This record gives sequence, structure tokens and C-alpha cells, in this order.
Amino acid sequence: MIVGVGVDVVEVGRMERVLRTPYARRFLQRIFSADEIDVCEATARPAQSYAARFAAKEAVSKALGTGFTRGVTPGAIVVEGGERERPMVALKDRALEVARAQRVSRIHCSLTHTGETACAFVVAENADLTGKSPQTI
Repeated sequence: MIVGVGVDVVEVGRMERVLRTPYARRFLQRIFSADEIDVCEATARPAQSYAARFAAKEAVSKALGTGFTRGVTPGAIVVEGGERERPMVALKDRALEVARAQRVSRIHCSLTHTGETACAFVVAENADLTGKSPQTI
């Protein structure tokens, strides 16, 4: 059963501007995990990868029905996997608590980008149809 869906689009140019500021490193460390930073920095256009992952974080927060409110922060949503791998979402802190309260057992994520924009589409699902507690994410 679908618990929620979310979609978000981020302008790559906006991320490029953020990455040129003196506070870029602080921003990255607050929003992205060390692994996410490593994956993005290893690409030909890091801003494009950061934009796609940020879009995914926003889309997950929308699928959970909170946005970046009620303690759900971008840092609590981790997009795992490399540039050519299927993106997987891991939750922690308040994002994980919200997902568990909604009995979310899976989060499906699709990312795409052009030179100008990055987009993410997310489906939060409770795969349990038997009435038993689902496996938590």
C-alpha cells in the first residue's frame, strides 16, 4: 500500500552557486553524509549530483508528509549508491521515527537530471498486506 509520494526539482545552477560560497563545506556537511559527499565529488559535475540528491531528500520528506518540518531534516535522509547505481534511501533520527509511525517499510526513489535541472520521485510504501508488522526501513 502506498503511504505517500513526493517529487522535487532542483536547479543545478542554484547548487553551483551554493558550492562557490565560502560556506559551501559547512552546507555540504550539514545536508549530506560523508559517503554522499564522496560520491558527488567523484563525478564530472558534482553540483548536478548534489542537486539530484537534495531533490531526493526533499521528495522523501514530502512522501512522509512532513517536508522539512517537525524535526525531519535533510541530514536525516541519506541517498545511498553511486552515480550509476539504483538510489537507495536510508533514514535516521526523526525521519526514521516518522516513517516507523506510518509503518513505512520501503522507499522507492528515482533520480534524473539534465544540465539545468535535477529531479527526484519517491514512493513510500507499506508492503505488508498480511496485517503483520512490516520490516522497518
